[in-house]
Amino acid sequence: MLLGAFSPSLVALWLTARAEGSTGVRALLGRVLQWRVAVPWYLFAVGYIPVIKLTVALVHRVATGAWPRFGDEAWYVIPLAIAFSTPFQAGEEIGWRGYALPRLATRFGLARASILLGLIWAFWHLPQFFIREVDTYGQSFLVFVLQVTALSVAMAWLYARTRGSLLLVMLLHSAVNNAKDIVPSSVAGATNTFSLNASLVAWLTVTFLWICAAWFLARMPSRDLPELVRTRRHSSVGPT
Repeated sequence: MLLGAFSPSLVALWLTARAEGSTGVRALLGRVLQWRVAVPWYLFAVGYIPVIKLTVALVHRVATGAWPRFGDEAWYVIPLAIAFSTPFQAGEEIGWRGYALPRLATRFGLARASILLGLIWAFWHLPQFFIREVDTYGQSFLVFVLQVTALSVAMAWLYARTRGSLLLVMLLHSAVNNAKDIVPSSVAGATNTFSLNASLVAWLTVTFLWICAAWFLARMPSRDLPELVRTRRHSSVGPT
């Protein structure tokens, strides 16, 4: 788990140091502290997943006549957990959104890059579906891929709108990890990782994530990307 959580950024820093030296490393790390963005983007980062999950609960109630299972965690613990967990998301986000996304966007455009990176990001997590102590054990990996790819689109959109702030995507990543179980999607006793057997909550979550992702993709910058989202042509020549 620790290897999976930190190696994307360690590799990104190594590749950046090799290609661009200490100046490139400082520029990459500087985006972790890029906090001067408008307040609505902070609200989006923190509130995106709770709004999705509460909408899912409401639709579940209307469709079935019963509320879905809600998480046991006290609501006031979630903001504290998000704040505490945000710095640790640098272990992945320096690698995914800080290093990989700009280079993929240069080659494929930001919209397609966000989907491609989402698939890479999802498959990076495949081993945790076979670790018994992890809450994804035995759950549908295919549904997970759909969810994570849609989240990758939202993160790329946020990244572009905040001119490359890694802090904001780290905050969104932390909110996903700590607020997703407001309305849990997991199926108790699931054992078939590669099936499509998932709860109604999981499928509703996929649906609403992709409705939002479609909106983001339609408005994703394709030309004249913010300078921090673009990478210089020569920086993509080396190994990625």
